[in-house]
Amino acid sequence: MALSWKTGGVLLGLVFFLAVALVKPIGVSTQFVILDGILWNAVDTSIVVEDVASKTGFASPNAYLDKSGGSYAQAVANPLNYGFVFVVAILIGAAVSGWLRGSFREANRFMPEVWLANFGHTPALRFVAAFLGGFLVLYGARLAGGCTSGHMMSGIMQSAVSGYIFAAGAFLAAIPTAMLLYPREV
Repeated sequence: MALSWKTGGVLLGLVFFLAVALVKPIGVSTQFVILDGILWNAVDTSIVVEDVASKTGFASPNAYLDKSGGSYAQAVANPLNYGFVFVVAILIGAAVSGWLRGSFREANRFMPEVWLANFGHTPALRFVAAFLGGFLVLYGARLAGGCTSGHMMSGIMQSAVSGYIFAAGAFLAAIPTAMLLYPREV
C-alpha cells in the first residue's frame, strides 16, 4: 500500500506535532553520539561513571559526553530513553515500510530510477554512496549542533528563526548538489 507524498507529509507533520506537544521537539543526530558512547562504554567501562556531584548523577572523562551536567553520559548509561528508543523505532519503521512496499523482494527497489539513469545498476556503488552521504550528513549535523529534524522540521514548527535559516541553507546546498550529481532526469 503506497501512500501519496501528500498523505505522508500530513502524517509526518502530525507525528512532529504530537511529539512536540506531548514530549519534546524531535532531533535524532545526538542519538548516534549516544550509540557511539554505548559501544565505547561496552569496551571501556571508565568512559561513563556514576558521579553524585553531577547534575544527572553521571559523568565522563570525555568532554562531549560530560556536556550539560553529564546528560549524554546519563543517556549512555541508561539508553532506554525517549530519544534513543525513537531512533530505534525509526530504523524499525523504515524496515517495515520497505518490507510492506516490496523493497526487499525486487533487486532494483534499492536503486531509484534517477540513480539507475545516472549511475547504472551497481549495488555496491549505491551502498557506498548511501554510506558516504549518510556519514557527511551526520558529520554536518554534529557540526551544526543538530540535524534537519531538529533544526529544520522541529525548529520551523516552533517558529524558530534558526530553523528557517537552517532550511534555507540546506536547500541552497542540496539543490545544486542534486543538479550536479543527477543531471539525467527520469
